Amino acid sequence: MEPSAGISVVIIAYNESNNIGRCIDSVIGIANEVLVVDSFSTDDTPTIARDKGARVIQHTFEGHIQQKNWAKDQAAFDWVLSLDADESLSTELQEQLTLAIANGLTFGKVKGYTFSRLNHLAGQPIRGCGWYPDTKLRLWDRRCGCWSGRNPHDKFVLEKGYSLGSISGDILHFTYTDLTAVKQQALKFGKIGGQALAHEFTNHPGYFIQRQGLGFYLLFKLLTAGFARFIRNYLLNGGWKFGSNGLLICFWQSVEVSYKYGFALFGKASNK
Repeated sequence: MEPSAGISVVIIAYNESNNIGRCIDSVIGIANEVLVVDSFSTDDTPTIARDKGARVIQHTFEGHIQQKNWAKDQAAFDWVLSLDADESLSTELQEQLTLAIANGLTFGKVKGYTFSRLNHLAGQPIRGCGWYPDTKLRLWDRRCGCWSGRNPHDKFVLEKGYSLGSISGDILHFTYTDLTAVKQQALKFGKIGGQALAHEFTNHPGYFIQRQGLGFYLLFKLLTAGFARFIRNYLLNGGWKFGSNGLLICFWQSVEVSYKYGFALFGKASNK
């Protein structure tokens, strides 16, 4: 990337009036453009974003992956820094990004950069429980990849032949105001993930396994995947270091996984 090239910061949002200002403030001096794609918020999110200098576009939400792919195509520049509205850049990441941009960012086939993401509970950083370093590919050349994954867990994927770099510093993530928010998101994401999985199997019955064995596969995952997630995050990823908060964070993460497979097994596929 040439030093003179621009960067669009692209943010998808819905009812994020408590977060959007902090997010935009953290990219001042880095972004040549801040684009907020809002899903018809009923609060002051669009107004706050415009007051901060962002360009705001309204677009109906059709899924995390679909929304982010649509949003990147609306950016003014090919290099995109993608953030969620409840995220912001740490001071270290701001400084390192500024330095990287001044030095030209990329050479040859490096077309994307990863950062660590530091998740917070009630304003406190959690460096464990599978929540850290939570590496994310968030700065990339949109001509060289697209958003993929399975809703709601999206990821940007570069095309073959391109390389990744990394930049030190953290994306700060402020989704969880309390443990109730952790529970609510686990159940919400578990249902969305189950719907996406059921729809995937319905339309592509041979995607993972033969249709004949689908029920056995989902039942096996229902009985084992959540427990495995808990053991990994609580014992191996240091959840035990965070007392009762760590225990409940890891518990609700395991519930999300189990709920996803349970919904796919017993629920109905949905396109929503």
